[in-house]
Amino acid sequence: MHKAYQPLKPTANRFLQRKWDQERYDEHRKKVREAKPVVDTRGFRTPTHIQAKLKKAQVQEERQAIINRDNQLLATKIADIQHSKGRVDHQNTYPERSLNFERRKARLLQVSHENQMIHERITAQESEYRRELWEEEWKMKKSVKFLGGAPENTSSIIEDRETTDEDLRLQ
Repeated sequence: MHKAYQPLKPTANRFLQRKWDQERYDEHRKKVREAKPVVDTRGFRTPTHIQAKLKKAQVQEERQAIINRDNQLLATKIADIQHSKGRVDHQNTYPERSLNFERRKARLLQVSHENQMIHERITAQESEYRRELWEEEWKMKKSVKFLGGAPENTSSIIEDRETTDEDLRLQ
């Protein structure tokens, strides 16, 4: 076995060189085992205010308070039902009301007022057409047809009674 050992450097005695190399190797391995890391790889410590999670606890307490309050309300309702000897009010007499009722009513009043104003303006306006002339022409046409007159005669009568601007101004 000692004959198989080949030292790294030329030596006078291979046995001693092997012993010294082995001691150096053992010392190296001991140092490697006992070595402390130079770089801290443990990670940072989580701060206590993050570890405690106070907000989560607060939300949980609020939720529990709501549940307790609801349970208390239900318990009082159940107690009232038990003390009322089982009578049930089954009448649903809720008034029908709309949240938009006031606005719709105001809009309806506004529209009806506007319609009334338009109606008054229309009825107050005098007609630009001369109804009397139309009635006369109609009577003339009617009388010509019953007299057995030719269509040429009706056109001449109508041409004689054409309305002018003067006639319109007079009425």
